[in-house]
Amino acid sequence: MIRKPHKDKSDLTLIGTPMRKIEGLDKATGRALFTDDIVLPGMLHGKILRSPHPHARIVAIDVSEAEALEGVHAVITGGDIPIKYGIIPWTADEYPLCIDRVRYIGDAVAAVAAVDEDLAIRALEFIHVEYEELPAFLDPYESLAADGSTPYVHEPKKEGGNGNVTKQVCLEFGEVDDVMAGSDIVVEGEYFFEGSTHAAIEPHCAIGLWDGVGKLTVWSATQVPHYLHRELARVLELDPARIRVIQPLVGGAFGGKSEPFDLEFCVAKLSMLAARPVKILYTREEVFYAHRGRHPFHMNYRMGCTEEGKLTSVNAEIVLDGGAYASFGLVTTYYAGQLLCAPYSMSAYRFDSTRVYTNKPACGPKRGHGSVQPRFAFEVQIDKLAERVDLDPFEFRRRNFIGSNTRTVNQLRITSNGFLECLESVERASRWRRKFRQLPFGRGVGVAGSTYISGTNYPIYPNDMPHSGVQMQVDRSGRVSVFSGASEIGQGCDSMVAYIAAEELGVPLEYVRVLRGDTDFTPVDLGAYSSRV
Repeated sequence: MIRKPHKDKSDLTLIGTPMRKIEGLDKATGRALFTDDIVLPGMLHGKILRSPHPHARIVAIDVSEAEALEGVHAVITGGDIPIKYGIIPWTADEYPLCIDRVRYIGDAVAAVAAVDEDLAIRALEFIHVEYEELPAFLDPYESLAADGSTPYVHEPKKEGGNGNVTKQVCLEFGEVDDVMAGSDIVVEGEYFFEGSTHAAIEPHCAIGLWDGVGKLTVWSATQVPHYLHRELARVLELDPARIRVIQPLVGGAFGGKSEPFDLEFCVAKLSMLAARPVKILYTREEVFYAHRGRHPFHMNYRMGCTEEGKLTSVNAEIVLDGGAYASFGLVTTYYAGQLLCAPYSMSAYRFDSTRVYTNKPACGPKRGHGSVQPRFAFEVQIDKLAERVDLDPFEFRRRNFIGSNTRTVNQLRITSNGFLECLESVERASRWRRKFRQLPFGRGVGVAGSTYISGTNYPIYPNDMPHSGVQMQVDRSGRVSVFSGASEIGQGCDSMVAYIAAEELGVPLEYVRVLRGDTDFTPVDLGAYSSRV
């Protein structure tokens, strides 16, 4: 029996009540299929040969011995896929397989497809690469100071420029120097935040299938199936109508699968050449090579306040160690400075944020993309100011809270929030006054405040299309099929869509099935990142 749709909030029967995740039982019982669980008839196994050098020219590659091995069906090098890619259109600087140079230990050079994984690994030993080693940039300040006397990590985009600089953002809001000079208290600090990687429980995995009618299907553990579809078409020079991307369940991502990777292009090209499906599963070591984890940050801060403990001005200088490729670095460089101006009020703010290339695995987005590292340094500075004016750290933060329904000094919009309530609850639950500076030497308690943008509405590439959507089909029995473009990576968007559909249509939850993760029949959605779905 189909229920009548609700009239107002008091009529809600599903939303707001505890409910199961619709895929939870399959995951708990092991019935759920992840990319590596998929086995296609006649499937080959692929492996990627990776650079042993942090920086080197590729002088020559000989794949003839690998191609001659019985059971090896295809071998490819950079010349087979000679178009650059990158998640940000303006900073595309990677080849699926390196053509002229390798830029970090682990950079992809060649790939093979063979009848089993052991043979594919063995075939890599028969690919002979001649390298000319180049000086490597391993320190971001050395990279920033480079003058071209040795090859940059990337060639400069402008004559006379430093090819090691990915992006620099310098912005000032208010008269920082004047306000700082008038501050009663000024504290300075130099900080370093080490990088980290995502280490999702599921390694990256992809399967490519080039069928007999000229259509390419790629299964991938990706956060961005529709964007991957777009890049496959561009890099492989195929009609987008001939490409299908399927996203099975994803075993964790945290930002680490939010862009295309070499394996997705390689399985596609290898399958096109071998005329059989090809799977590549990263080893855990390769996951660390793929990286895209949190950037190491070098930070210098000057901050001022009044004797009463009111924050006046902030000057931030930040150098990001970006690794060998741009990834999301253009955005990270911007976020590193722009997201610091809340939850506290200040009258003047300036930041100089510079991301540089180094000969290491590329850094990218990881939870709290671009804000975790500078927030650590900023909050330590807040504690230093609180100590100088003899205020409790909680009280200093309360006194400088920016408020609700306002704007930051750099004009970011702040809506309703529970920051003060949160501070009060944490202070009470932690028994702060009993512990602060009362614990034995070497032990302590601390407090920090933070904010982050949620639900970015800016697409990775400019377009006027809807950024997300669903299509619904209702059959005569009342069963509802919801075709959703949103990427389920464990955050529960499939369940959210099912709950809303059941509530709005007035049908039982078990009548609703969500069909997603397939670019052939779901609406365009630009991916699961920045808490947007």
